[in-house]
Amino acid sequence: MVSVSKIVVRLKLAPSPEQAVVLTSTLRDLNTHATWVARVAHEQGVFRNYDLRKHTYQQLREAGVGSQAAQHTIKKVCDAYRTRRANLNNGNYGPKGSARHTRIESIPITFRPTSAHPYDQRNLSLALEARTISLWTFQGRLKGVPFTGSPDQLKALAEHKRGKADLLCRDGVWFLAVTVEVPDAPEIEPEGFVGVDLGIANIATTSDGQVMAGRKLNRYRRRQLRLRQKLQAKGTRSAKRLLKKRRRKEARHAKDTNHRISKRIVAVAERTGRGISLEDLRGIRGRVRQRRPQRVTLHSWSFAQLGAFIVYKARRAGVPVVFVDPAHTSQTCADCNHVDRRNRVDQATFICRSCCVVAHADRNASRNIARRGAVVWDAGRRSHVPPDHP
Repeated sequence: MVSVSKIVVRLKLAPSPEQAVVLTSTLRDLNTHATWVARVAHEQGVFRNYDLRKHTYQQLREAGVGSQAAQHTIKKVCDAYRTRRANLNNGNYGPKGSARHTRIESIPITFRPTSAHPYDQRNLSLALEARTISLWTFQGRLKGVPFTGSPDQLKALAEHKRGKADLLCRDGVWFLAVTVEVPDAPEIEPEGFVGVDLGIANIATTSDGQVMAGRKLNRYRRRQLRLRQKLQAKGTRSAKRLLKKRRRKEARHAKDTNHRISKRIVAVAERTGRGISLEDLRGIRGRVRQRRPQRVTLHSWSFAQLGAFIVYKARRAGVPVVFVDPAHTSQTCADCNHVDRRNRVDQATFICRSCCVVAHADRNASRNIARRGAVVWDAGRRSHVPPDHP
């Protein structure tokens, strides 16, 4: 069975003023209904799709919501509660019993008027040659909405199976995010692993010695933070307009940086026939305690996004990816395996207390990660020995 990766193709819609009015009213009304469904789910204590449908589906249909749109609205609410429950269980809203944890758990979920709403092939269709879409709205079927996309995006839509699509509006611009199933390349048998150490000072350091320094990105983030603070302190209408205009600029810049870094790492692994070994950093924000001035830097560190980019690019290239325990990778000598907290002299320097080797701290950690990746891969590798072998 061929495995597939789901990627998102974001198309930019160019509706006419009349079409934009219809899309705006439809998205607003759907999110209003979703907020009502979420309140019913909270009051009744029903968060499963099939059970919640018994309480809300008929009322949605009577309010003029189409059958597919009604089902997607209910599922959207269930998914939102499932995500919130996972965040509560993982301590992302504070420990259980804390004021924040209790407050978030006690209120129903609400949806913004411009929150994305899902569509499927039953209530949305794409005409690739005409570059238009047709979709369900409260005013009937809206046809002939133009869209634009890059050649690679249009090629992916034409060649691969399409799934769910999300209609969303960002700062007055309409988008359609279409899920596409792309077959993965056959996974190679790796000849070793490239270890990748993720960090803040250096975004990524590989066991080959390649360092993707984070100085430029960190300077950019500090500059954006100072600008936001200055505009917030000013408080004028023009300052608020500029804040609204720039609110996603930093995230887009960091995302582009992560795309370029992940592409380089996967290209090296593919060219050398090796796999990629990454640290399992889930829950690190809850474990790490930082001083107040350092919290902004820690919480703006998009390591999870970088890891996700590496995984999906590697799957498309047939490069294996394993996740290893990050414990003590920065305190362990990659030459003699001696573990000591004092080995890590400072952020950039590693001096082993046993064999006296001096190394770049992140490079040393990435070598340990590479070694652990090989161990994890060997432990889970399928045997190629014939069954009748003695």
